[in-house]
Amino acid sequence: SEKQAEKAVHQKKEQSKTKCRKARRRHINLVAEFNHRQRKNIWLETHIWHAKRFHMVKKWGYCLGNSPTEKSYRACYRAMTKHCLLQDLSYYCCLELKGKENELLKQLARICSIDTGLTFQEACCLSGRFEGSLNLYRADRYPEDMLGPVTFIWKPRNGSENRQLWIWVHPALKQDILRELKAIFQCSEPEEICITEPVTTSIQEEKQVEILTSLGNKRKREDKEGEKAVPVKKIIGDGTRDPFQSYSWIARTTGVTISDRSMEILRYRLIGPLSHSVLTETLKAASVQTV
Repeated sequence: SEKQAEKAVHQKKEQSKTKCRKARRRHINLVAEFNHRQRKNIWLETHIWHAKRFHMVKKWGYCLGNSPTEKSYRACYRAMTKHCLLQDLSYYCCLELKGKENELLKQLARICSIDTGLTFQEACCLSGRFEGSLNLYRADRYPEDMLGPVTFIWKPRNGSENRQLWIWVHPALKQDILRELKAIFQCSEPEEICITEPVTTSIQEEKQVEILTSLGNKRKREDKEGEKAVPVKKIIGDGTRDPFQSYSWIARTTGVTISDRSMEILRYRLIGPLSHSVLTETLKAASVQTV
């Protein structure tokens, strides 16, 4: 009995050394783990939520929720038919085009055709009121050499001839479509030489996290030095681009700029009869102040 009592006391001491759940799930530890784990496969902003409720798969350089666990099927179906179901489509890649409207439309007409339906110059889409969808082809090669389907949104006009266009493509198609866009607009020179620091080089940040974790409660959370050492959630680049590569190119002749905005602009899809009411309750119009 004495040996059992000593053993129980020894086990209690070992358990006391391990951190409690609250300490393990402190914000500083969660963010450090978030940054560390997406070195191989990029995580979406909603990754942790999905990882608890979905079977995760590694595709196209991302870690995505593929199918819900058994307990989630009825909830998802109920939300889709009676309420509102939200899907995170942020793994889709966003290519941004900036330049004069006539120059953009002139070159974009080479990679699509009116025979397939709407084009980039459709009035309802060109005004920025509606999103358009079409199939892209290699320049002047229609109906052969199809690149794949895309969706696009024009930024509404502001009175200037300079326009902004966002093209959303599947990550499996991004490299081919980006290469074709750079070719037709002759965007070869990188616009920005400074390349964003990748997640893989944040060793110093991890050391700071280890120091903070080891100090525990000795350092106050309100301390200014402590705030500087707390890491920020990083989602740099995407599954289809190396962090050291350029992400923006410019054509010196026309001034057209192509930028890879993947993982910089989040995209969600709402399905269900209450989708509109959810949006109206969530989004509030900003008060525009005129000087």
